Amino acid sequence: MPFQAGYKALLEQEAHRLYGLLGSVTRDNGEKYTAPDCLQIAPYTLAVNQIKKEQNAIILAHSYTLPELALGVADFSGDSYALSAKAQEVKEEKIIFAGVWFMAETAKILNPAKEVIIPAGKAGCTLADAITADEVKNLKKQYPGVPVLCYINSSAAVKAQSDICVTSSNVFDIAQRLPEKELIFVPDLLMAKNLENELVRRGTPKKIISAGGSCYVHKQYSAHQVADLRRRYPGIEVLCHPECLPDVCAVCDYVGSTKGMQEYVARSDKKLFALLTEHGLVNRLESAHADKTFIWPFGVCDYMKQNTLQNTLQALVAPMPAQKVILSEDVITQAKKSIQNMFEWTR
Repeated sequence: MPFQAGYKALLEQEAHRLYGLLGSVTRDNGEKYTAPDCLQIAPYTLAVNQIKKEQNAIILAHSYTLPELALGVADFSGDSYALSAKAQEVKEEKIIFAGVWFMAETAKILNPAKEVIIPAGKAGCTLADAITADEVKNLKKQYPGVPVLCYINSSAAVKAQSDICVTSSNVFDIAQRLPEKELIFVPDLLMAKNLENELVRRGTPKKIISAGGSCYVHKQYSAHQVADLRRRYPGIEVLCHPECLPDVCAVCDYVGSTKGMQEYVARSDKKLFALLTEHGLVNRLESAHADKTFIWPFGVCDYMKQNTLQNTLQALVAPMPAQKVILSEDVITQAKKSIQNMFEWTR
């Protein structure tokens, strides 16, 4: 009985902690997290947070993952660049990466000796799945000597064929600094066009040779929706990601990375924002800025949402082969060069 009473007290304490983080956050069903919701979640967050310490593990989570993961158990959460930078500093023996497969691959590239596990298994990405290493090789043959920039949303094999890996937070600056007048950019066709437009705006025009696809979440937004948001909410600030269509980016108040949008909201004295991006970022901002209102039309990455508290706990206790990231030494060596070049050019 004393043990049961002690555990009940722990659950209530944990539920209180969670409610402080999640009470202002909107769930996928449109409703806010309630105190009973947090009490239901508490056994899992308690278990995950305890076991990760026992195993000397760290949990890295992308901002697009479920709020109870990103806020409840992650040791660090952020966008692709921030997560890559954090992965370089990991001291723990095991990395649990709540995200999609290419992100977990990046963590493995930066930590080849560590065990890297992704709860969602081989969760895909419409961008990373849009181009292969062989297709990049063919582009290099067609355009010899032209630097290849690969968006971080690409496979380890594609990174291994690229000169510099880039993210939405540094692609514009890196492309501008490179001396070449032509650049190959894969695999985001929309970001490639936005990159070309931004370089013109900066007075450093370059030809961007692109191949690949688009993010199925961000490509859905339209300039018409932006106009409708402004009509319905006078004075609203509209933010979008550079994975959106160029005509959408042209009519938004701010275009930038996940981290960039977070920083924009934090320094703004405005109280009403529209976010043309994945729901997870809306959740992060709701938790951090309970005094501000966020309008979100739609947009959920089903791949990111495959990471749950339940499979995170399972991956810690008994990881399955499909959850373990295994890469060849050659791919790790070659891909690491493109990532290290990203950090160098960013600095």
